[in-house]
Amino acid sequence: MSFKRITLKDRKVFDKYLKFNCRELSTYAFENIYIWKALFLIKWEIIEGNLCVIFKDKIGSFLYLSLLGKNKSGKALEKAFIELDKSNKNRQVSRIENIGSQEIDFYKKHGLECVLKFHDYLCLQSELSALKGNKFKSQRASYNYFVKHNDFTCSKISAGDIKDCLGLYAFWMKERVKDNNDRIYSGMMLDSFKTLKIAFDNYPELGFQGITVRIGNELKGFTFGFELNKETFCILYEITDLAVKGLAQFIFAEFSRRLDNYKYINIMDDSGLDNLKKTKLLYHPVKLVPAYIAQRNEPSPS
Repeated sequence: MSFKRITLKDRKVFDKYLKFNCRELSTYAFENIYIWKALFLIKWEIIEGNLCVIFKDKIGSFLYLSLLGKNKSGKALEKAFIELDKSNKNRQVSRIENIGSQEIDFYKKHGLECVLKFHDYLCLQSELSALKGNKFKSQRASYNYFVKHNDFTCSKISAGDIKDCLGLYAFWMKERVKDNNDRIYSGMMLDSFKTLKIAFDNYPELGFQGITVRIGNELKGFTFGFELNKETFCILYEITDLAVKGLAQFIFAEFSRRLDNYKYINIMDDSGLDNLKKTKLLYHPVKLVPAYIAQRNEPSPS
């Protein structure tokens, strides 16, 4: 097997195989795979008709996605684990992440244990853009407050905005970490900053769509994402100045309004963070899309 490092030129190959798998999970998009170059060595190979995508860091290697192919191959699964075990001293590190619920039976059939990782939150575009009804009363009040009290402009993200966007994220991260001394949380913020840089370095090539909000000449918020399929758009980043009341609610609704050719908006997972989970549930998702991890059912080494 000769695994290749991922490049932008590989998009056509990935898109061909991605269409065979779960199209509700945000991980099943080239855009969302590619930006993780900031943290992992990403390599891929087609084995027995299945595209296998391996992520590798100092801890070890794992398959970031389910086997991608028209028909999943047991031989491909076996060969993929052989490849993972080459770089994993601990066989328990060898695993497959982000498996859709409809694929679990295949992995169980081949002796793997499937455990829940996270859920993606799927919302109706029509609800997020309108904020109508009692269930969106709080968000609507915040939205109206921002509109009433600020002289703002809202525009598509352009190359000239990127420096300001990165500066806002750095400021936002500093403010967030100030209120949360958890080392893991701080590490997640920094990792997210690194992937954001990759996204902006390749923004037009990856086909991202997004908007900024400026008050005067100062950038106070930005958000962007990508098309997952013809029905669903994923919002990858939403960053706002925490001191501007109602801005987060405004930019979320305004961007959603501009996505009126989609039925659903995927607002990604909660990374296992309770506060993020509570925030996402406030937008009343119509569906929680589970992602599973498949791993060997082996006892821990003594």
